[in-house]
Amino acid sequence: MSERIEPPARDTIGPGVHIAPVKIRFSHCDPAGIVYFARWFDMLNGVIEDFFGAVLGLDYHMLIRDRRLGLGYGQAHADYLKPGLMGDIVEFAVLVERIGGASITLSIPGYRGAEPVIAARLVIVTTDLDAHKAIRVPDDLRAALTRYQERSR
Repeated sequence: MSERIEPPARDTIGPGVHIAPVKIRFSHCDPAGIVYFARWFDMLNGVIEDFFGAVLGLDYHMLIRDRRLGLGYGQAHADYLKPGLMGDIVEFAVLVERIGGASITLSIPGYRGAEPVIAARLVIVTTDLDAHKAIRVPDDLRAALTRYQERSR
């Protein structure tokens, strides 16, 4: 079993960190009225797609479609700390934990106000979509992530 992810306190996240607010909608919820676990991962992927363009200056869809760069998850872990409820605004913070040879580890806590509701860790593996093999994180992506990591500390 994985070790529990402890999100940083919301007020300790610096101004250089990308924050993505997401409104919890009816379609995110299960019959109990809380966010269905798989929908959290759909939201997280949307946050990452937007982060690539808005913060890194790299179009996520172009990387996949035109450059044939796979950005799949080698690992995905989430701790559900509080239920997400319809109407909530969850603010996701994107934190770069590690830039490896062929992988990127992101920590993405989500907050309702100051209260953490989810803490996720995603390992993105960069692959060649035609050869179906892991490849080194491309230089432009590595440079953009490094710049972000340095200014978001």
